[in-house]
Amino acid sequence: MCGIFGVVSSDRHSRDVFLKLGRRSERRGKDSSGYVELADGRYSCVKADMRFSRLVRSSSVTPSCVYLGHSRLITNGQADNQPVVRDEVAIIHNGIITNDAEFWGKSSVARLFQVDTEAILGVALENMSSTCQLDGLYAAVRSTLKGSFSCALLIPRLGKLVLMSNTGSLFIGQSQGGIAFASERSFLSAVGYDDVAQLIGYRILEVPVADSSIEVREIKVERRDLIPQLSARSREESRLLFPQPNLLRCARCVLPETMPFIRFDDAGVCNYCNNYKPRNKPKPRAVLEELLSRYRNDSNRACIVPFSGGRDSSFALHLVVKEFGMRPITMTYDWGMVTDLARRNISRMCGELGVENILIADDIAMKRRNIRLNLQAWLRNPDLGMLNILMAGDKHFFRHIETIKRETGVSLNLWGMNPLEVTHFKAGFLGFAPDFETKQVFYTGLWSQLRYQGLRGKAMIRNPAYVNRSLWDTLSGEYYRSVKAKGDFFNLFDFWRWDEVEIDQAIEAYGWEKAVDTNSTWRIGDGTAAFYNYVYYTMAGFTEYDTFRSNQIREGQLTRDRALELVREENRPRYQNIKWYLDAVGMDFESVIDVVNNAQRVY
Repeated sequence: MCGIFGVVSSDRHSRDVFLKLGRRSERRGKDSSGYVELADGRYSCVKADMRFSRLVRSSSVTPSCVYLGHSRLITNGQADNQPVVRDEVAIIHNGIITNDAEFWGKSSVARLFQVDTEAILGVALENMSSTCQLDGLYAAVRSTLKGSFSCALLIPRLGKLVLMSNTGSLFIGQSQGGIAFASERSFLSAVGYDDVAQLIGYRILEVPVADSSIEVREIKVERRDLIPQLSARSREESRLLFPQPNLLRCARCVLPETMPFIRFDDAGVCNYCNNYKPRNKPKPRAVLEELLSRYRNDSNRACIVPFSGGRDSSFALHLVVKEFGMRPITMTYDWGMVTDLARRNISRMCGELGVENILIADDIAMKRRNIRLNLQAWLRNPDLGMLNILMAGDKHFFRHIETIKRETGVSLNLWGMNPLEVTHFKAGFLGFAPDFETKQVFYTGLWSQLRYQGLRGKAMIRNPAYVNRSLWDTLSGEYYRSVKAKGDFFNLFDFWRWDEVEIDQAIEAYGWEKAVDTNSTWRIGDGTAAFYNYVYYTMAGFTEYDTFRSNQIREGQLTRDRALELVREENRPRYQNIKWYLDAVGMDFESVIDVVNNAQRVY
């Protein structure tokens, strides 16, 4: 979940190429960085709690024939930065090893660091001590470790640089002056490499031999933890309420009387049921096969799969590879609310299926600041209609899909959007009446957005704290999601029936990880969902689970009694994830929850 890059070249411009690759790789992670260089016959390493461009301004990168660089999106803890150096070996790694704890429990090599990357070094050290052969190293890593890895392993005493990838998120460019590598093809093309090949497997490069140890210099900067840990249960949890209001509910589904714009007929059935049109009725598979045939041939079966690491996008990736025989590029947009759980599941799926993952990491500190500003505004005057503004930052996913289409030359993008995730109430609390005719999961079109933003504007006049530095990010994200036209955009569930049992069974086969604080597999990789659902339940007596399960009832997938059982369990407060969310955006748990608990109910 990072950017790795490097140059092995005698070309006098190799330093410039390395720095350019580093600046481009920052979009894959800006949380920390580091590099290894060869100077005066010795390899040295510098790493720091800062973005790559800032690091190289504060640390002189000397002219060299070997460079390895890392631009990190911090995952699985931030105690140890990369490159990781030990036993006269250095490694840079993109991906997540998901069974590192299990490996260290059996390894003959002692663990020195907390970062999961060290497990790859552990396998390498075991392999080299027993055979002194590097050709079997990739197979040893592949068979021992789980998750995804694209890495460069530098062994100075042997004069070897081993490049390995089990996903294809590693590209090698060649020129007369030497070789460069990077996590994305477009990075190499941008710095003048035309002969670029994707690596799945391994390649061993010759580098100058150096017998001395690798000197390491680390620059530490005080900062708030970028990945708060899931908290153990504590006295704070007792502040979370779980009332059981006696609400009138629809006689057919489970929607309560507090649902915006709800009306009941003489039989007690709600207007959402009476106006419902089945959504989970896919077109024949042959229609999708014909559509795909327009984009693929024997030599090209590429497509882009937007990949959040959630349940539905994971299943969509499974379908694309296993059922339709495509060779996808997955794209993940990290806006600061993608949890480590989601990242680990991304690594599991990509590692098992051998597919490339392109990551675009936004300025996470800025995004979380925007959330904090809007949450502070919301807490001044709790308004369920404005709660959705806390999720506005993720809408730039749609903008970056277009970026990846341009860079890869792959136009077809296949989404995995659950057709039953329609949540009319989020806009309904703002005064936006439900459109029962819409076939989209979310409202699209300029007119709908103008109406919606007009209602938001009125709420902002009542609470001017919403007019803050986040406003442009919010509006531009909504434009890319709901207004800008989308080409070559298809939802797999228009052609494949959405079935919760089938999906859960399919992703379980990949070792897909579930959350510690809920039995549900929905929304567990989204850092915002536990908090906003707590607010909706506390103030209105229901959450998006009620709307989701109601849609399943209407589709004939659930009985009403079973749906009631499920929402009673799923609406329970998720303390660990609520705590994580508030820690991530820098808000005090007790003071925020006290405001929510004391806010005016709509029942």
